[in-house]
Amino acid sequence: MLEEKIVSLRRELIEYAILVEDMIDKSIHGLQKKDQKLLTGVIEKEEPKANDYEILIDELCTTTIAKFEPKAKDLRTILMILKMNNDLERIADHAVNIAESGLFLIERPSVKPLIDIPRMAEVSVNMLKDSVNGYINEDTALARSVCERDSIVDGLAEQILRELITIMSIDRTTIERSIHLLTISRNLERIADLSTNICEDVIFMVDGRVIKHHQDSEQQ
Repeated sequence: MLEEKIVSLRRELIEYAILVEDMIDKSIHGLQKKDQKLLTGVIEKEEPKANDYEILIDELCTTTIAKFEPKAKDLRTILMILKMNNDLERIADHAVNIAESGLFLIERPSVKPLIDIPRMAEVSVNMLKDSVNGYINEDTALARSVCERDSIVDGLAEQILRELITIMSIDRTTIERSIHLLTISRNLERIADLSTNICEDVIFMVDGRVIKHHQDSEQQ
């Protein structure tokens, strides 16, 4: 019976992750296509669904622990799901933040071509997908690859910051729009960080080894 509950929890977590991935995709595509409906949908439709998933998974984990008193690996598995549930909730919030900045930007002239931000989003979403797959399959190699990819996102964020500082210094009328682009970049960077956190937990769960954020790839 406990095993069935854990399988059910995993299923709910995967569905939640898919929803959150879709929220990120829609927020970026809405910005690129200047699609107000797509952006509004992330805020008004997807965010409530994400909140419902977060509450459901939290309740299921809590009641499963109380009812079955799991031990050893079963307990670690449920606690890991609780942690990932919290991380997914925060990632969903970042997707909403991106959509909100997108709604501001699509009504105004572009500051710069959208090249680096979509690339950041692509890498970040793939990191999230692989972090969940790494957990489901207990794949530490995949988890480590996610940790290594975090530096790609950091590099793109630094490049965007440098470009926007130059643009704002030349034309002060771009400052407000540039700040919204920086907000989007910052949220994508946090999504990558949270995906990395999940993978660090996966590595600890499987190998019993603690690795620090940003340090694992430097030690390879």
